[in-house]
Order: sequence, then structure tokens, then C-alpha cells
Amino acid sequence: MIEIPLISEFLNYLSFERHFSPHTAKCYAADLKQFCGYLAGGVSMDSGQAGQTPSGYTGGYPETPPSGTAVAVATDLKQKLVAMDTEQIRRYLAHLGKMDYSKSTIARKLATLRSFYKFCLRRAYVQANPLASIRTPKQEKRLPKFLEMEQITQLLQTPDDGTLLGARDRAMLEVMYSTGIRVSELVDLNIADVDSLGQSLRVRGKGRKQRIAPVGPTALAAINKYMGLRKADPRSANFNQEALFVNKHGQRLSTRSVRRKLDKYLAQAGLDPSISPHTLRHTFATHMLENGADLRSVQELLGHQSISTTQVYTHVTTRRLKTAYDEAHPRA
Repeated sequence: MIEIPLISEFLNYLSFERHFSPHTAKCYAADLKQFCGYLAGGVSMDSGQAGQTPSGYTGGYPETPPSGTAVAVATDLKQKLVAMDTEQIRRYLAHLGKMDYSKSTIARKLATLRSFYKFCLRRAYVQANPLASIRTPKQEKRLPKFLEMEQITQLLQTPDDGTLLGARDRAMLEVMYSTGIRVSELVDLNIADVDSLGQSLRVRGKGRKQRIAPVGPTALAAINKYMGLRKADPRSANFNQEALFVNKHGQRLSTRSVRRKLDKYLAQAGLDPSISPHTLRHTFATHMLENGADLRSVQELLGHQSISTTQVYTHVTTRRLKTAYDEAHPRA
């Protein structure tokens, strides 16, 4: 793999100064890798069509070229990055459009470039931000998917909490629905983060910002049952003694494992297989608003920096109110 110091510096900035999660930093790295592959000659910067790659170099930035050309390619890419202008960015966006990327995906890749060039401008690597006059594509408004009360109840009751792993899975699902935390925040929980007396969890969110999340007695009971079975397991001395949720080998659970477990229980419960851990977060927020919680409180509970992010849930509850009105009002 070709290392471009400028990009490595940016990724280190995201991880160590902005405290982005490893997953988010990985997504930024992938977007920049694709952009550099484009600049390396996979697509001509002049015509927007397939072009010639440098001699002896076939894969763009993601691949490792022959040793004699690696330095030259890296130098060439850095020069292209710092010499970037608005028209070249527009050509790249047009290229992404021709590849049938969705508007949301293009917007995310554009956000990556926007952050990268803001960083470059602050560090004086560029004289002007080439994305300053480029607007983010208008997104299609999509209402968040969520589960009805009977569906979430069915899902929560599916794991067999008579076994250690089943009790762990029941506790995980209960905690996600009870608190609305992200799956990355769930797997980052430590045993010390659980305050049973205060009925709360200490959650480390995006940018390492901590918040206190209230947790209901049902979820706490599920955690306590899981911890009881875990302590009784003869292998428990070898388990990670810090992490709250561990895998069958006693190591901290990954977000991918949580997704796999959820898929398993969705299949067993006969629920929509497209439901994700984030759907439980949507379900938490929707049910809170439907039952009288104010938007500002839900914002705090979700750990949203801006209330505009939380306002998407009002469209869900407003739609349901309109449906109820249409069904109940004599002149609707």
C-alpha cells in the first residue's frame, strides 16, 4: 500500500485530536483511498473517462506498485491533492454519479473531502478550499425505520436467558432498547459503567464525549442475570474483567458480532431481516416521543450534538398522529 504522509497526518488528526471512532476513521480512509485511486489515473482528470495509469502501476492508491515507482506515485498524488481545484472536484462527483452511487453515499464522500481540505487549509498545505463553493447534494427524506411495541417485545423475549450467551444477548437487546445507545457505545461499555443504584449507564459517545444514560429496571435485571451466570462460569477468571459484554472466548464483543446475534434472533422471531442495531435506537427515540418525551430530552438521551438530527423522529410521530386523526375525526 502506498502511504501518503498528508493523508496519514489527517487520519491521525481524526483519531487522536478529534477522537473519531476507529470505524468512522476507517470510512474516511476508504473514501480518500478511492479519491486517490481516481487521481492516480483510473479516470482521466481531463476527460472524466478511463485513462492511463502510471507506468508499472495498475491499481491506484490502494495497491502496492513496484518498489521503484512507489515514491514517485506517492509524490505525484500529494501534488495532485494540494493542487486540487473546484472544477476537478466537480468532475470527481460527476464520476461518482456515473457509477450509480446514491445521493447519500456521494454526500458522505463529499463530506470526507470537505473535512480533509479544511484540515489542509488549517495546516497551510493548500491556499484555498476547493470545496468552498460546492453544495452537498440534496438528500431524499427517509423516515427512520422502527419497531412497533409488539415487535420489540417479541424480539426482546427471543433469546434464551437460561444460558450464559442467551442471557448476554437478552441483556444487550434490553440495554439498546432501554437507552437508545449506539451499538459502538454498547460494546464499549465496562462493568464499572453500570450504576444499578442510580439506574444509569456511563456512555462514551462520539468524540469520546461521555454522558449518563438512564436505564430501566428490566434492562438492569437482564444485566444482573447475565453477570450472575458469567461469574458462575468456571472460565470467568480468564474473561476480560473490564468489558461488560464479552464473546464466548471472554473477549470484548465486537459491533459485527452484535449484528450477527441480532440477525439470528430476527430470524427466530420472524421479523424483518433488514432490521439493524440502529433500528433499536430509532425505536427507542420514536417510542419516547410517542409517549410524551420532549424533543430536547430525547436529543440528550441519544447524545446528538444538534437537535436538527433528532427532529427526524418528529416526522414519524407526526405521521402517526395524522393517521390517527384521519381514522378518528368525522370530517377527516
